[in-house]
Amino acid sequence: MVCIDAHVHVFAKASAEFPRLITKQLPATGEAPVERLLEKMAENRVDQAVLVQIGGTHLEHHSYLRHCLKTFPRRFLGIGLIPADEPKPQEHMDRLAAGGGVIGFRLSSIGGPADPLAPMDIRTFATFPIWQHAAEKDYVLWLYPRAVDAHTVPFLIEAFPQVRVVFNHMLACPSKGSFSWDGKGRPRVEFSQFPPLSRYTTMGLHQYDNVFVHLSGQYALSKEQWPYRDLQEWHERLHAPKDRMQGFGAERLLWATDFPWIVDDPGYEKMVRIVDELLPGLDADERQEIMGGTARRLLQFPDLAL
Repeated sequence: MVCIDAHVHVFAKASAEFPRLITKQLPATGEAPVERLLEKMAENRVDQAVLVQIGGTHLEHHSYLRHCLKTFPRRFLGIGLIPADEPKPQEHMDRLAAGGGVIGFRLSSIGGPADPLAPMDIRTFATFPIWQHAAEKDYVLWLYPRAVDAHTVPFLIEAFPQVRVVFNHMLACPSKGSFSWDGKGRPRVEFSQFPPLSRYTTMGLHQYDNVFVHLSGQYALSKEQWPYRDLQEWHERLHAPKDRMQGFGAERLLWATDFPWIVDDPGYEKMVRIVDELLPGLDADERQEIMGGTARRLLQFPDLAL
């Protein structure tokens, strides 16, 4: 069985070699090096991972990500970012992908009408060129849409059925003003309730075969400590293959830790066990799918044995 952590972040101290944005949460001396990730993976028998860019959207900001992908080509695949004001996003995408390892791009804003009853011409959406190019080049789109954009996503998914779409962090769509950083320097997203109210907007997405969902980010969404029992019902709904209103089935769910935010609390080893805690009824085949089989098949990870 191959175990794949399908959403993590790594970053180096800011330097001329590895430039990145410097913020209160990501100070110049802050780091979450790939070597630390590899240590945690080895300790917990995790074989491969998806590195998601953090620390800036411009090409030079991706220097450390690209370094890691080049250094460990069989262990990692990468997800890049696109500047919101990039006039030619297609060229930016191709430049990042050209070096190998970057297989897709993360979006948090869709750029369609805020009014769900407004005319929906996807050609006017700010991200339409990105979706169109992803369809042409077989790039994966990593989505963490805001609640205000959630109703626009199905129109793009329906228009581009060949684009592999992965919704981050349990298909939860943050509302305006809900994001912050907690006292431990970790992302925090406040929801009025769970299952999230945004489920009424995303409820039908299971019908699209190209849509997949991460089981990740529990620490940032739960109002409880590990194992985040208040999120168990939502995990069950996302999984339940018999629930025609929501369930994706194990073959379209991906486990992830969101390293490095979970290293100290609750600990990487506990995040490896989170699926067993919140979906205890899985059979062996379903567990294998969520813990790595889905990611390996969907993202076409290289064979470690070669």
